[in-house]
Amino acid sequence: MSVAVSLAETLRLKFPHTPTAGQAELFEMLDEFMADKDTLLPVFLLRGYAGTGKTTILSTLVKVIKKTGYKTVLMAPTGRAAKVMAQYSGKKAWTIHKKIYWQKADAYTGNMVFERQPNYFTNTLFVVDEASMIDDEADFMGGRGLLSDLIDYVFEHPSNKLLLVGDAAQLPPVGKTLSPALDAEHLRRQYEIAVRDKELTEVTRQDERSGILFNATNIRDCLIRQNLEVTLQTRAYKDCYKMTGERLEDGLRYAYGKFGRENTIVVTRSNKAAVQYNQFIRRQINFSESEIDVGDLLMVVRNNYTVLGEDAPAGFIANGDFVEIQKVKSFEEMHGFRYANVLLRLTDYPEYPEFDAKILLDTLHTPAASLSQEDNKRLYESVLQDYTHIKRKTERLDAIRKDPYLNALQVKFAYALTCHKSQGGQWAAVFVDQGYLTEENLNADFLRWLYTAVTRATDEVYFMNFNNRFF
Repeated sequence: MSVAVSLAETLRLKFPHTPTAGQAELFEMLDEFMADKDTLLPVFLLRGYAGTGKTTILSTLVKVIKKTGYKTVLMAPTGRAAKVMAQYSGKKAWTIHKKIYWQKADAYTGNMVFERQPNYFTNTLFVVDEASMIDDEADFMGGRGLLSDLIDYVFEHPSNKLLLVGDAAQLPPVGKTLSPALDAEHLRRQYEIAVRDKELTEVTRQDERSGILFNATNIRDCLIRQNLEVTLQTRAYKDCYKMTGERLEDGLRYAYGKFGRENTIVVTRSNKAAVQYNQFIRRQINFSESEIDVGDLLMVVRNNYTVLGEDAPAGFIANGDFVEIQKVKSFEEMHGFRYANVLLRLTDYPEYPEFDAKILLDTLHTPAASLSQEDNKRLYESVLQDYTHIKRKTERLDAIRKDPYLNALQVKFAYALTCHKSQGGQWAAVFVDQGYLTEENLNADFLRWLYTAVTRATDEVYFMNFNNRFF
């Protein structure tokens, strides 16, 4: 007669390394969490900073979870983060928006809004990575906030469980000082859910030679100790470099040659700086003279549910998805805005064929993160005038919903990004620009920004324009 092996023991057996004390304790806690059938609204909060093994643990858990009788659904806040999650887990991952909402036209205004879908999953563990990015404020969807809707969606059936995973040292949602989804007390108080939490703090031995990990851990430790005098180490490691802005052209040429353009990024502290770096890179590195060229890398800065069909492998084009221009067909002005008709390739979905799209050129050069609320309203009201001849309201709203100008892709060049836009993604080579920094700006927010920027790199990180005080 065979003896049933516990989930904790299975995790230990399948885990590719000897677990640390903290990891072994986590395995036992996950075992108890999955076995518990009595607790209502069960949530497990797993925090841990770079190098503590979160990714490997999740990958192992997803592979062995069937023995508990549970299925898994994997989600992340952005398309880029979902892609990274799918790569390490070997399983399809969704953006939270794609999984829990559908898009519909508001019956009164005709504006596109998001409505939470019904959840038909039962006995399912919902795993959400990069949870530090999840906000609980009501946003453009018109609902109660992404975190609220996520919790409601998961627990539509009482047999489901939720695992939130993230790094509390990373940047919180814009405008927040802390990440609500990684705050156990906030979750208990605000949502009246049962939260078990564990924070991994031990850096795994196999990564000791990584300067990226050393510096990330050092920055994190400074955050914990509230010590703003962080010291960065470059000389002792082969994956960390100090450089001036004058060397950027040489540095980028080297990184592009070694890792490719798609695996290299400049991380900045403002949208304005990102626009300037993108212009420099296109002019000096790519020798681009036109506003857009074949081969340009763009990042989508707003979810788009209309350009791709519902049966597309990519599902939809998400905020944070990267595309490459294959062909520039034409330019036009309409509704007071400028557009280009182009052929695009989704760089994160090589299996998906090239597709035609209309892109909004105005967002390329503005210091704003995407088209402003005022401009969105102005565009919608102008588009509305094209459909006043359609008498039936439902038909008119449907036509507006499909309007190509209203649904043009909002994009920015993707050679340089703000740290918030890079969050959830990984690149082989990351150039981190300190930017303008006063004594007042040298605070915990800056350290979180720096920690998040450094941990975007998998192979090499370049500290660019950093004051000598940091070395």
